[in-house]
Amino acid sequence: MQLLNFIKSQTNLPSKGIENTIELLNEDCTIPFISRYRKERTGNLDEVQIGSIVTYKAQFEELEKRKKAILKALEEQEVLTSELKQKIEAITDLRVLEDIYLPYKKKRKTKAETARKNGLEPLAKMIMSQRVNDLEYTASKYITNEVETEEAALEAARFIIAEWINERTDIRNNIRYQLEKFATINTKVVKAKKEDEKAQKFRDYFEWSESLNRCPSHRFLAILRAEKEGFIRVKIEIDNERALDKMEDRIICSNNACSQQLKLAIKDAYKRLLFPALSNEILNSSKEKADEGAIKVFAKNLQQLLLGAPLGEKNILAIDPGFRTGCKVVCLNAQGGLEYNETIYPHAPKNDSIGAMKKINSLVNAYKIEAIAIGNGTASRETEQLIRKMRFNKDVAVFVVSEAGASIYSASKIARDEFPNYDVTVRGSVSIGRRLADPLAELVKIDAKSIGVGQYQHDVDQAKLKNSLDTVVESCVNSVGVNINTASVSLLSYVSGIGPKLAENIVKYRDENGAFTSRNEIKKVPRLGNKAYEQGAGFLRIKNAKNPLDDSAVHPESYSVISKMAKDEKCSVSDLIGNKAVLQKIALEKYTSATVGLPTLKDIISELEKPGLDPRESAKVFTFNQNIRTITDLHEGQLLPGIVNNITNFGCFVDIGIKESGLVHVSNLADKFVSDVSEIVSLHQQVIVRVLEVDVARKRIQLSMKNIK
Repeated sequence: MQLLNFIKSQTNLPSKGIENTIELLNEDCTIPFISRYRKERTGNLDEVQIGSIVTYKAQFEELEKRKKAILKALEEQEVLTSELKQKIEAITDLRVLEDIYLPYKKKRKTKAETARKNGLEPLAKMIMSQRVNDLEYTASKYITNEVETEEAALEAARFIIAEWINERTDIRNNIRYQLEKFATINTKVVKAKKEDEKAQKFRDYFEWSESLNRCPSHRFLAILRAEKEGFIRVKIEIDNERALDKMEDRIICSNNACSQQLKLAIKDAYKRLLFPALSNEILNSSKEKADEGAIKVFAKNLQQLLLGAPLGEKNILAIDPGFRTGCKVVCLNAQGGLEYNETIYPHAPKNDSIGAMKKINSLVNAYKIEAIAIGNGTASRETEQLIRKMRFNKDVAVFVVSEAGASIYSASKIARDEFPNYDVTVRGSVSIGRRLADPLAELVKIDAKSIGVGQYQHDVDQAKLKNSLDTVVESCVNSVGVNINTASVSLLSYVSGIGPKLAENIVKYRDENGAFTSRNEIKKVPRLGNKAYEQGAGFLRIKNAKNPLDDSAVHPESYSVISKMAKDEKCSVSDLIGNKAVLQKIALEKYTSATVGLPTLKDIISELEKPGLDPRESAKVFTFNQNIRTITDLHEGQLLPGIVNNITNFGCFVDIGIKESGLVHVSNLADKFVSDVSEIVSLHQQVIVRVLEVDVARKRIQLSMKNIK
């Protein structure tokens, strides 16, 4: 099967769109660039559709690579026939391919191999034929020094038969079917670990059984984690008698001594070879599906987090709260630069709240602070209450900001390179302040797994997780666009076509030559060639450039089209920008060409109406219930304001202003059935919740969003 047909069979996308997308990918074009600037060639495919083409292209290439390896192995064994070659070349499923190859696969020393060396294969063939009348007499002919009795000869023959049965594709597929449809996953607690404190979070699975194909991804991953940590044992089970009966129906066609030997061989093949291998296969397959589900949730959450509302370019005072070690305070300018840092001690044991308030007040005045960002960790509520008691000479908005991953950033090489003369506490405070100004620009510096918006992210396939999260970050960065004159190396590295090395070169050029004044100047960056410029230019913004289009999502390759539009309208390009009345009247068909079609022209008009518009909402102030400070302040029936801080397949977690987040189970999300949690809530959404249940001992809070007006 050809690549095009394979992808089409998996996606149902139009052939021309797939074909052209593959060409563009082979030309080293990125997904954001293709989806934004090559709509004519792809037939207007979006990022998700192009991403699926990338995925299936990789699957096909992996399959073809494995086929070549198998064909080569079969040639070396001199067993490759033209019929077998055609059969292998037509396969589109890796599992089917491995089943076909199984009989030819070089095996380690097995019982069957030993039996063959002892000359028992002819006896095995006779038993399989089921035509031998006096089996004991026939078996006695195979007695040797190595095979001392008739029973030993029959047992050795059965080992060979068991291997043949194991290699039969129809048998394997039938057991697979039974595992996929009827398997149960069963758990038992390890008695010695039952009272272990760490085991208690898994106590729901101390004695658990359910249909494997109905086990949701989060529960399956939780069970596997509990097993990995040694608290439970996991077994996959099906009806063994039913499976054996199905196998006998396919193999036995007589009622003699041979059939009795075959029954024993079938049982051996099932218990020793087939079930262990195929139950592991279904377990691995279920793990892959669970991983896929968890990764999708994480990716969706990460996208919402990265596209969270920015406050924008403001002078910010950021506080990383603490008790004994004090609150680390930094003042940042509108570009996120560090202007000042100090530690204040408003809480126990020093309790210098008066001194702290005076210092905050003086800093707000001295650095013209417009907003205050407070980390949501230890002493957050106490610090927030202190700040909200203060009266400033002007309006100063107060925000509580998630600290998730801030400590990872503060100890990272990125942070050390940015602030070599400051310790981790100052860097952490800077990160909190910058997150308020622009979540995307700051969070790209942190390993996405450390941001805390996934489920079981450390248990899933790490390569697949990284690939998925990198794709999300790349998509978010390019959908927003990047100011090339203020962006960090981390942010620039996610721009289409740029990457880490060119990002470093851009920043180095900027440091040595000053701010970029035009997109054309980007070509002067060392090692940034035409391809990288083509891929990245449309996503890089230059504020106050001579050409106003340099601060827009219009690609430089389309500048001439806009100049022609302006000329036809008898105005300048600057006059055209933002002039909705004129733009809406332009007859776009007039400007189409072999490379520029209506999809691109419509994008251009849309961009010219609001050039460089940030697609994200603006940050909004939020206040928790000031009477709720710890879990013991909660009681059933309370209505509380909260912020969604994590979304899973089974519900969402809501920050209600205390250390422990509460869970709104999927069944308590809405007054209707909910199949997808993300359809009801989004990350950082401000919600009102009702307290359903509080388990102080286990530090668990059950919340509801049902019947709340």
